[in-house]
Amino acid sequence: MNRLIATLDPGRHVLIAGPTASGKSALALQIAEAQGGTVVNADALQVWSCWRVLTARPDPAETTRAPHALYGHVAPGRSYSVGEWLAEVAALPGRLIVTGGTGLYLNALTRGLAAIPPTPPEIRAQADLLNRSPEGLARMIAELDPRSRSRIDLKNPVRVQRAWEVLTATGRGIADWQAETPPPLIAPGAAHRLVLNPDRDRLADRIALRFQAMMDQGALDEVRRMLPQWDPGALWAKAIGAPELVAHLRGARSLEQAVQQAIVATRQYAKAQRSFFRGRMRDWDWIEAAPGAVT
Repeated sequence: MNRLIATLDPGRHVLIAGPTASGKSALALQIAEAQGGTVVNADALQVWSCWRVLTARPDPAETTRAPHALYGHVAPGRSYSVGEWLAEVAALPGRLIVTGGTGLYLNALTRGLAAIPPTPPEIRAQADLLNRSPEGLARMIAELDPRSRSRIDLKNPVRVQRAWEVLTATGRGIADWQAETPPPLIAPGAAHRLVLNPDRDRLADRIALRFQAMMDQGALDEVRRMLPQWDPGALWAKAIGAPELVAHLRGARSLEQAVQQAIVATRQYAKAQRSFFRGRMRDWDWIEAAPGAVT
């Protein structure tokens, strides 16, 4: 990776995407130490203050080596959106080294984000209730405007719910709002855009090893502390591995079963990330990185 860093222009921002456990944070820290800049979180799960170990957030020793921003700064119980994250990034000074696996964040940063008004809590609650009901997804799809229905992934409940909320709250389809997207905060020419693309088998092994390390570092205790306020529908509760460990703590499965299921869930998440990057970031520079080489 030293050769890669040597090719980067210190006067440009750096954006680093990649599946979970691919070494993004380590590369970002290396760049910050070698060339300067602030490491900025672009992982929707690492923003939550309740998860450090379970989301592999940079530890205190790492954050003292270079400036870090937007990690663990959102308390459970409040809402948080791509738009809020983008506004926080816009307020950061100097060179940014943005790293994370949340494609929606990086996409908004480099392609712009439609100025859609926030969803009122009562509509969000109604949508959450629909999404949990057997017929809810089909009903939301049927109620969407034709233009939005033709453009979103109808098999993705999160995307369907978001489109339904926007239409219900504003009276306009999400596709119409997106057609008015402003210029991006970071234009393609202003940044090095990298996608780490490690070998699948090596990444799968690393995911398993990393989750076992998380368990040794106290991931189960982190989940235990959140058990009294556990809400499976909350954004912070989407942390990979959290639902499985909650099930163990409630006696629904053994610890060994929970760990193995969490590892499988993490691998499935990495697969979904790869799919997103292939579809939306083909024009980025793809780095055939071996996870073991960047830790």
